[in-house]
Amino acid sequence: MNNRPQHLDDILAAWPYEFGEASARMVQGADGRDVLQLRVDLGLLQLETTGRPDGWRPGGLDTYYDYLVSLAFQEGPAFALDDARCVEIDREFVQFFHRRICWLAVRNFQRAVDDADHTLALMDFSSSHAPETAWAEMHEQYRPFVLFHRTQAAALAELEHDKAQAAVAAIDEGIERIRSVFAEHEAEEEFEDDELAVKLREMKLAIVDHFEIKPPLAEQLAQAIAAEQYELAAKLRDKMSRRKRRKT
Repeated sequence: MNNRPQHLDDILAAWPYEFGEASARMVQGADGRDVLQLRVDLGLLQLETTGRPDGWRPGGLDTYYDYLVSLAFQEGPAFALDDARCVEIDREFVQFFHRRICWLAVRNFQRAVDDADHTLALMDFSSSHAPETAWAEMHEQYRPFVLFHRTQAAALAELEHDKAQAAVAAIDEGIERIRSVFAEHEAEEEFEDDELAVKLREMKLAIVDHFEIKPPLAEQLAQAIAAEQYELAAKLRDKMSRRKRRKT
């Protein structure tokens, strides 16, 4: 008879839950493999670090998305997302969200980028094959949030390698990708005040200020012209011309 305790009292007592804070850690499983754990309000989640977070290999493949792509290839025009497939897609979205939170919390930013890319690819696939518009929109509403996480993680990954300029470029790219989502839904006028866009611009400004990064010459030129600093604008044009000649 198994006398091992079935409760989690000791684990939960040693790892208190803090409301509003993502708390995750990397530990070793019974076989020595790395697993992620995420503390949640009523317990904890344990996630695999590769493939699907629950360890399931649908059809022998790494993720349900990979399995769906394989099925779409096999079934051809007859391929469709029925209720069972939609449920599994929903499960995979939730699982990858939890693992993305874990990667951000343990500061493994490149893995957070990878999981965000998986979610975006699954979102593209499921939306293009959605059985009904409402089901697709249920996922699509979170696209800006996934892009926000991806942008944060990509920028922080660059900073880990002391690439501040690349971090700023990653933020600029992310902002434009989110802007395009708003534009696609005819809501671009709401973008400038959107909380995600504001936070990314604040992150960019903090990096620029901390690392004393000068804006690109084209941006400096536009600022000089707007401020009617025409002598500075002329010097910037000359500098841009010299750079252009060196590249040709």
